[in-house]
Amino acid sequence: MKKFWKWKNQTEPETPEEQNQNVPNPERTLFLNGTIAEESWFDDDVTPQLFKDELMSGSGNITVWINSPGGDCVAAAQIYNMLMEYPGNVTVKIDGIAASAASVIAMAGTKVCVSPVSMLMIHNPMTFAFGNTAEMQKAIDMLGEVKESIINAYEIKTGMSRAKLSRLMDAETWMNANKAVELGFADAILERSAEPENVSETADATAFSKAAVTNSLMEKLSARCRISAKPTEPKPTNTERSVADLMERLNLIRN
Repeated sequence: MKKFWKWKNQTEPETPEEQNQNVPNPERTLFLNGTIAEESWFDDDVTPQLFKDELMSGSGNITVWINSPGGDCVAAAQIYNMLMEYPGNVTVKIDGIAASAASVIAMAGTKVCVSPVSMLMIHNPMTFAFGNTAEMQKAIDMLGEVKESIINAYEIKTGMSRAKLSRLMDAETWMNANKAVELGFADAILERSAEPENVSETADATAFSKAAVTNSLMEKLSARCRISAKPTEPKPTNTERSVADLMERLNLIRN
């Protein structure tokens, strides 16, 4: 089974000792990436239960990062319900796209934040159908009910009228971060984290000074590319003597 979700800081259930010591669990993070339930979910007892077991295996607040084009509306509905029932706060952060079914999941957040460069899209549900006119009409009626159920999630989050939400879905509405906040689908736009408190003032000045950064880079490149001079070998001492010196020395010995 190909999972479309991944946990970070997933903790084991607290031991009795930890419960007595009130040891806080680190905040868990859930990543929803790719198509929702690409391989399995509908008419499947294993996948939904596995997701729920992992969701409920810890406690405390969770952050859900979403980057998904959508997928199975049944899976999205169940995940939405699970997140809505989760006892802790659920902060949803959209860092890429939350489209179609993924936008429904996003509505379960206690707080929904969007990246300045992210997108959110809502549209009418779709399905495949075949058969005679009666079968086609059943499919149309079914899609109408699915749309109404999706509008329920949007209405709870945005407070917008159902008629307006229906028109937005008919038009396949794409929203940038500002539009999503304006219409109530999101609560805030993600901002850069504050500078760490332990960074010195000198480090801050260097980090944002173009000249300092350039000089630092050139120094590093110069140090890396510098070729060390080869140590010069000492010239050998000239111990050779001329023939005349040798003859003079030999004569002195003879005398």
